[in-house]
Amino acid sequence: MTVRGLGSPVTSSREGQTLRGQSVLLRHANLVRLPHTIFALPFALVGVVLASYVAPITVINVFWVVLAFTSARFAAMGFNRIVDREIDARNPRTRTREIPSGTMTVFEASIAVAIASTVFFLAAWQLNSLCLALAPVALAWVLFYSYTKRFTRWSHLVLGVGLSIAPVGGYLAITGQWSDPWWMLIALAIAVATWVGGFDILYALQDVSFDRENGLFSVPAAFGEGNALGIARALHLSTVAALAIAGIGAGAGLLYLSGVLVAGLLLLYEHSLVRADDLTRLDAAFFTMNGVISIVFFGFVFTERLLR
Repeated sequence: MTVRGLGSPVTSSREGQTLRGQSVLLRHANLVRLPHTIFALPFALVGVVLASYVAPITVINVFWVVLAFTSARFAAMGFNRIVDREIDARNPRTRTREIPSGTMTVFEASIAVAIASTVFFLAAWQLNSLCLALAPVALAWVLFYSYTKRFTRWSHLVLGVGLSIAPVGGYLAITGQWSDPWWMLIALAIAVATWVGGFDILYALQDVSFDRENGLFSVPAAFGEGNALGIARALHLSTVAALAIAGIGAGAGLLYLSGVLVAGLLLLYEHSLVRADDLTRLDAAFFTMNGVISIVFFGFVFTERLLR
């Protein structure tokens, strides 16, 4: 992908982070950008690890958590591709996606979304009654996100809240009840919501001109690139603070807090890669660094649990 700076068009023969090949499995994996699962899945597992301090966990429970998260994300991303197919067809950056390019039909994508949604409910049912009861709310929220860019500039935060369900769901899957203290899970959810909202704002920088021309809403289109970067930074400062607060609520130790510090430094580096007039390193900031942040932070949390 080539990005040529402030408000300029994006040209791309192949969108980043896609798998090469045209098999059925690869087409469905590319439809939902399956590699991006690595962004938030570790945070779902952070919820599982924190829950293990108050309730026992089993391998089968972890399996159902991973399956629930992956299937819900598949359903949400597949639904987004269906809803946005006409927008994607007009955008030079996205017109090579599966539905606009004709490599997958809307019917085929709809069947995949229906199957993924069914698997999500099955996984929630296998976990506990609370997860099953909350599953329709969670799925409705992540599907609702696909419409938000049509009426609010804060769609980035709607996406963030959707992914913040992951650590909360991971915790509830193990314990079957809300955290004590009650604000621990709230802080953890805020951390993920602001982290995702912030990096989604960065990603939206490349579509400022397109969004304005097509009546779509985003923080960069509404406030300009420079202000959007400032908002993203503020959100990521909130991420670090919320992670620390969640750790205090969970009774975490030095390794957890070290993980928060490292995550903060990685976020700082991520922001050093992107400027309002230079988006050439946006892929590194969005794809590489966010995957690194989630994996590294989970590594600290998991290691601390092994040692306690």
